[in-house]
Amino acid sequence: MSLRLPLPNGWVRGVNNGAEMGTLFRWLLRLSLAGMAFILIGLIAVYYLASRSLPEYDADHRVAGLSAPVEIVRDNNNVPHIFGDSDADVFFGLGFAHAQDRLWQMTMMRRTAQGRLSELFGERTLKIDELLRRLDIYRLAQDSVAVQDPDTRAALEAYARGVNAWITTVNDQAKGRGAPEFFLFEPEVAYWQPADSLAIIKLMGLRLSAHLEQEVLRARLSLLLDEGRVRDLMPDAPGRGLIDLPDYASLAPGVQPSTAPLTRLAAGPLSPFPRRALAGASNAWAAAPGRAAAGGTLLANDPHMGFAAPGPWYLARLDLSTGAVIGGTIPGMPLVLAGRSDRLGWAVTSSYLDDQDVFLEQLNPDNPEEYRTPDGFKPFETRRTIIKVADAAPVTVTLRWTENGPVLPGTHYDLASVTPPGHVSTLGWTILSGADTSMSAALGIMRAQTVDAAIEAGRFFVAPSQNLTVVDQERIALQTIGAMPRRLAGHQSMGRMPVPGWRAENRWQGRLNYAANPRVIDPDSGILGNTNNKLVDRPFPLHVSYHWGDTQRIQRWRRLMESRKVHTRESFIEAQLDTVSFTARALLPLIGRDLWFTGEPAPAGSPERRRQQALDLLAEWNGEMNEHLPEPLIYAAWLRRLQDRLIRDDLGPLADEFTHVDPLFIERVFRNVDGASAWCDIRQSGPVESCTEIARRALDEALLWLDETYGGQLQSLRWGEAHQAWHDHPVLGETPFLKWVVNIRQPTSGGDNTLNRGLTRGSAPDPFTNVHGAGYRGVYDFADPESSVFIIATGQSGHPLSRHYDDLGELWRRGEYIPMTLDPDLARAAAVGITRLRPRRK
Repeated sequence: MSLRLPLPNGWVRGVNNGAEMGTLFRWLLRLSLAGMAFILIGLIAVYYLASRSLPEYDADHRVAGLSAPVEIVRDNNNVPHIFGDSDADVFFGLGFAHAQDRLWQMTMMRRTAQGRLSELFGERTLKIDELLRRLDIYRLAQDSVAVQDPDTRAALEAYARGVNAWITTVNDQAKGRGAPEFFLFEPEVAYWQPADSLAIIKLMGLRLSAHLEQEVLRARLSLLLDEGRVRDLMPDAPGRGLIDLPDYASLAPGVQPSTAPLTRLAAGPLSPFPRRALAGASNAWAAAPGRAAAGGTLLANDPHMGFAAPGPWYLARLDLSTGAVIGGTIPGMPLVLAGRSDRLGWAVTSSYLDDQDVFLEQLNPDNPEEYRTPDGFKPFETRRTIIKVADAAPVTVTLRWTENGPVLPGTHYDLASVTPPGHVSTLGWTILSGADTSMSAALGIMRAQTVDAAIEAGRFFVAPSQNLTVVDQERIALQTIGAMPRRLAGHQSMGRMPVPGWRAENRWQGRLNYAANPRVIDPDSGILGNTNNKLVDRPFPLHVSYHWGDTQRIQRWRRLMESRKVHTRESFIEAQLDTVSFTARALLPLIGRDLWFTGEPAPAGSPERRRQQALDLLAEWNGEMNEHLPEPLIYAAWLRRLQDRLIRDDLGPLADEFTHVDPLFIERVFRNVDGASAWCDIRQSGPVESCTEIARRALDEALLWLDETYGGQLQSLRWGEAHQAWHDHPVLGETPFLKWVVNIRQPTSGGDNTLNRGLTRGSAPDPFTNVHGAGYRGVYDFADPESSVFIIATGQSGHPLSRHYDDLGELWRRGEYIPMTLDPDLARAAAVGITRLRPRRK
């Protein structure tokens, strides 16, 4: 007989609950595994689709538009060496190679120039599109095709055929739409046209121009401050000073002073309109044979532009009938913009030529569709354009032009703040020409065999103005190329502030003769160079500019050039990579002269002790902006806080426009030039503050910020941690997950005022991020041309899955270069892939 005892209450339920939990666990496990499998399959599919657009460089293609076979020989760094029977076929090959590696970048530049970003990105780019349409640069590029010389038109047409041959190949062979970005956005790509290449030159002009914003800012300061204090904040480069500049109130009655921050177009990586501090820079220098150790001319060049991934530069070699050329190209243009041939080397730097003027146009009170001219009221030229906007209704914009240029809304560039009631603002700009022969001039320079021939070719360059440094095997020269507006001596603001557009003395009278452009040929010193510094000391209107890009780097360059009787390729490389800040060496003894070694004993951990430690570090520092040192970060933070303390009480929110320290301003204040030490006194306080007191407070604030931001001991700070170069993808760079794939970020040396320039962002939250610098470097020695070296800041490919997306970036960061040969046998011997293009059978 068996005895069955009843189970305690809850035992059966517990067993059931356990079974249910086991079942739930198994289903959760199955769902998790299925989800992981689904994600894995999705990632594999994404990778497969994206990798389809990776070009195969060792391949044969039958293409339309060729007259004879072309070979694109690629070396281990993915630099294409392009060989063909005719120049047209070589330019075809360059277009094909550019499209293989940078199709998305090229189409985005074209779309930007056309004012069609909003078709992809919606309302966030509408303001950008609207301004591009008002400037009408794409239509002007279309008009300019007809004025190119026959060789240039042939090059443009052949290049376009090459781009289109790759687009056709992508479509015919299902090569992943040509770039992975096309899977996320509109996949349709219009065929390339010659006008597209001309539009990209004008787009570069937008990225290099800042005079419009300078004029608006100076006008606003003139309404707030007396002329002496305006000179402090926006000082002239050393040399002849400006005399008798009127107050802006006399030019624009009814405009009220304001300290409100400037309004501007939507910022961000998609905007081609930089802040004035980020509007172009560059270095170039040359040595004659008598100043070169090996007896041949030397040339170094590093043009500066905003960083991006991929960067704007692309290395290539072209085998032309006038001789092979090699160097830096811009995808979208059939041109080696900076480089060398066997006989000639050419370099470009921003000239800072004042090629923009803002005009105030008075409206007819009885008819707002008319504006005032010297001959009475005239109607605006008007045209309507429609901007398509993703996920929104199309926007119709009425374009209006006057004899001085296009009308710009007051919402752009903060023009409303300086435009009187009953007026509109227009822009005069040399780039707004439908007869722009800049491409013909640039190709002429590339094909030139001598210094004289290159200078003569530059005669036809219109915009954006550049300083052309050029050497042949015996001679060196520097020539400013680009149209100089002919202003009358009686111009009311000398081009520095907006002026009434109906007054004849303010209107441009065409262009100055090419002979008026600055030129230096075979200087007695045997050395010449440009760091965007002031070129000439001529009175207005032959002054070239009142706003220059550099007053500091040129001082360090002179020191390096004068330190040697003869130079070598290596000494030119050393100068190109130099990170010593002349500015730090000059300013620190000035602002800290009453602080060095004067502090009282202070307990450990106190602000006073930390200040003493910082001053001790800076006292022993040689000014080298090295990424591994703490002193550059302490110095940069101190100067940033100091300038803000000096101007904030006078300018209020408008102080945010001065994002970068102006060394001339700091020097004027601490030397009390023309009473500039008045900036040290805080208006709102009762006591009169001294400059030493302000410097001490600024240092304490900087140290507090450093402690809150980076923590640790001062000695453990590293400049490179704050001064990272951000090469971000303009479209995907802020996308979660993808940003880790497409962005390239590296700690770097250099700073705002070093020859190896790494211009900082300037604005919070990462004010010292490196966002603008040398995207291309080249050093050429004509005693041994094949020893010339090159580098770009990212990689040749614009495809994030390519090993060539960032492979050159680490070399660039370390200050290393790659060789590039003009010897066809060496190029073929080092080939890792040959793309053969053959005419398609009819």
